[in-house]
Amino acid sequence: MRVALFDIDGTILLAHGAGSRAMRRALHEVAGTTGPDGLHYAGKTDGQIVREALRGSGFSDADVDARMQAVLHRYLTHLDRELEAASAEPVEILKGVPELLAACEAHDGVLLGLLTGNLSIGAARKLRAVGLDSARFAIGAFGSDSEHRPQLAALARERAGAFLGRDVDAASCVVIGDTPADVACAHAIGARAIGVATGNFTRAALLECGAHVAFDNLGDTDAAMHAILHG
Repeated sequence: MRVALFDIDGTILLAHGAGSRAMRRALHEVAGTTGPDGLHYAGKTDGQIVREALRGSGFSDADVDARMQAVLHRYLTHLDRELEAASAEPVEILKGVPELLAACEAHDGVLLGLLTGNLSIGAARKLRAVGLDSARFAIGAFGSDSEHRPQLAALARERAGAFLGRDVDAASCVVIGDTPADVACAHAIGARAIGVATGNFTRAALLECGAHVAFDNLGDTDAAMHAILHG
């Protein structure tokens, strides 16, 4: 059995800045700042983004904690609006993703899961925007579970074990993602990482930071399934 844990942004879909626009609006409304210039969001949990933005604007961790839930609540409200806005660039599912997800579902030896920094509600809404039902993923670990992304892999492994009714070893888990943070998340539990260069990082960069294999995209279903099943 392989537990295939998919990232969302840059791996399954491109939201074309919908999430970052929603987050900046939420931060400004609640805390009067959007954080320091040049703050990168890729590979981070939503809570981590809030903390880094507010720390970078001089807020203490206690001040961040006091505002965290309000920011995240406003973020989800604005995310809905961004995803639905007719004027926004449409959210798009990435090449090969529908076919690869279907292949994983059809294979008796693969458990399909999510491993993402998105809040669970935000994850479901982004997936719905490209016609994917979050219920297709048997298990998941989300930014709403922890601000610290490396902790999410252990949680996903634990939830996979609970779903299957037996312990799941690290070698059975495969993280599919587009950032070094996805690779580091896999390494945190000794799992394998499959990199996909459909986000902000090249294949070479993903391999350099420790991905076991990396693809330009997920368009070759056979190759991607082989990497999931056999490494």
